[in-house]
This record gives sequence, structure tokens and C-alpha cells, in this order.
Amino acid sequence: MSTETGAATGSETSRIHNIGYRAYDGPHLGRAYARRSLYSQSLRGTFGLGRSAKSKVLPMLLFGVMCLVAAIIVAVAIKIPDSTKLPVKYTSYAIFLQAVIGLFLASQAPQSVSRDLRFKSVPLYFSRPIERGDYVIAKFAAMASALFILTGTPLVVLYVGALLAKFDFGDQTTWFAQGMVSVALLSVLFSGLGLVMAALTPRRGFGVAAVIAVLTISYGAVSTLQGIAWTTGSGGAVPWLGLFSPITLIDGVQTAFLGATSAFPGGEGPGAGAGVVYLIVVLALIAGSYAVLMRRYRRVGL
Repeated sequence: MSTETGAATGSETSRIHNIGYRAYDGPHLGRAYARRSLYSQSLRGTFGLGRSAKSKVLPMLLFGVMCLVAAIIVAVAIKIPDSTKLPVKYTSYAIFLQAVIGLFLASQAPQSVSRDLRFKSVPLYFSRPIERGDYVIAKFAAMASALFILTGTPLVVLYVGALLAKFDFGDQTTWFAQGMVSVALLSVLFSGLGLVMAALTPRRGFGVAAVIAVLTISYGAVSTLQGIAWTTGSGGAVPWLGLFSPITLIDGVQTAFLGATSAFPGGEGPGAGAGVVYLIVVLALIAGSYAVLMRRYRRVGL
């Protein structure tokens, strides 16, 4: 009797119900597609595309400021009688507008990574055909691309304006190429540092403050020390002090290798020898940022 009851109970509990699920027989797009999708989604998000109207205001406003200033410079150059070049060098433009670039990075780097940390969605990414390195590369590349668009588009405006003003084509093209190389390096360096600061905390406000502190405080401290060194007759220390701030690092590299005029006190930028040190430090910071991000997501990705 008990055996029959057990058999009946077993048959009831092991009954199979067909609820209509079907096996997926479509294409499997794999990691490359997932990585590209994450990259494009992150890039669009930095400019508020695909998000609420409120999210678009600040990045689009900052982008507009960068382009508007370039347009004003072109208009001034055209109006100046017998002008043969732009009043601002291509390599100097990002240095002059570093505050706008820093504000863009401070607002968008936390948006790119902090929300995933705060809502604990990173493990969901890694449950798909995507690995930790794919996530870091996609986010890094998206932020660098966004900064390159922000800093490179105004240079295009300057270049087109210079050609319309019939300035020398060869000189303008050479200077424009130098400027684009400079902002490309700036974009990668700033992206790495900004994402590291933002990824240290899931709180967006703390991430914003950390990015601003790294960019602003370091530049203020270095500029102050350079000014003191210059006024006290220690001009030889000015180029070496520039190694301790992201924006002065870019200034030093472009002064040494891209024919730029240094914004250091007295225009005392590094020579070729010191420029190699600048370039090594920049590359080390980029590689270090990637390594720190990989380590960070090793801890939070499980």
C-alpha cells in the first residue's frame, strides 16, 4: 500500500508541463558583438543620447561651448586685417579650455561606471559572453572617444575656418594634424584617470568630486610651484614640475614633439630629452589606469 502511494506521489511531483518555451536556433553573435554594443551604448550615454532630456543638457552645453569658442576665434581671425594665421594654436586650444574638458569628464565618467556599481549590474554583464577585459576596454574606449569628439571637433572648426580665410594650406594642415595628435593623447590619458576615480566608488557625487580634485588640484599645485620656481630664478625646475599634473603632462609632450608653445611660466617647456620622460609618464599612467580598472572589476564582477 505504501509503495503504491509513494509511486503515485512520485508521479505527481515529477510531472512535466509544456509551457511553450522554444530552443533558440538563431545566430550567436558572441563577445565581439557584445563588446561593440557596450562601447556604442556607453559612447551615446556620455552625450545623453538614449537617456532623458535632462541628461543631455550638460554634455551638449559643454560641447556647444567648445565649438562656439572655436567659431569666435575663426571670426576674429577673419576680421583682423592682413591676418595670416589663427590667433590660437591648435595645440593650445585644449589647454586653454581645460576647465570645460574637466567638467565634461567629471560629469560623464561617473555616469559611465558608477551606476553599474551602484545598482550591482556588473555581474549581469559578466554572465553574458563578455569578460572583464571586454567591459574595461569598451568603457575606456567609449570615454576616450567621447573626449576626442569633444576636443577634436573644435579643431575641425578652426581648420575649416582657416581654410575659408585662405590661410596657408600646408601650414594649417600640419598644425591641425599636430593638434589632433595632442587631443587624442589627452583623451586617452584623461579617460583612464577619470574612469579610475569614478570606479573607486558607486556614489556618483563622490566620483565627480574625485575627478575634479585630480584634475584641478594637481594643476593648481603644479602651476603655483612652477610660478614660484620661475620667479625665484629656478627656471630649470619648471619643466620637471610639469610631470605631476595631467594637463601639464600633455603640454610637455606637445611642446617637445609637436611644435607647440608651452603654457609654462616663461614658455619654458621641456626639450626632447625631458619630453621622452613626459611621454613615458603619460604612457605609464594610461597603462596603469587600465591595470587598476582590471583589478577593480576583478573584485566587483563576481
